[in-house]
Amino acid sequence: MVSRAIARYIRISTRKTGNVLDLVRGKSVVKAETILNTVNKRPAIYIKQLLHSAVDSAEKKLKLTPAELYISMVKADKGPMLKRYRAATMGRSTMIKHRTTHVTLELDKIKRPEPKAAKEERLDKKQAAVRRKRKEREPKTVNKKKK
Repeated sequence: MVSRAIARYIRISTRKTGNVLDLVRGKSVVKAETILNTVNKRPAIYIKQLLHSAVDSAEKKLKLTPAELYISMVKADKGPMLKRYRAATMGRSTMIKHRTTHVTLELDKIKRPEPKAAKEERLDKKQAAVRRKRKEREPKTVNKKKK
């Protein structure tokens, strides 16, 4: 985890927020921003702000650009509910629950595959070391002449 940002007490349902989070989970920061710009859902606004906050902290702490980061973990947890009452039929009242959400977003550095030449070179060194160990372990045989 490179950086983390948490938004608390967002006045929107956790289920609605989770639907938007599923779109950006595991994506790179650049892709996630374009997705959030095109999605026409209210939670996208809050998630975009949260993403910018996490990216800014990663830039300040470790001097990383958004192209080097991806969303490693994002989750929406339930917050406290605001309970209100509304008049109902026959003199009764019904409870209205205004739900809130806590959103947590973590960014991590993208792991780039190393170049093929360096990988092969490293494998060649390992294989040479294994061959040397095998030769050291093998008992030396004496060739007997056949009559």
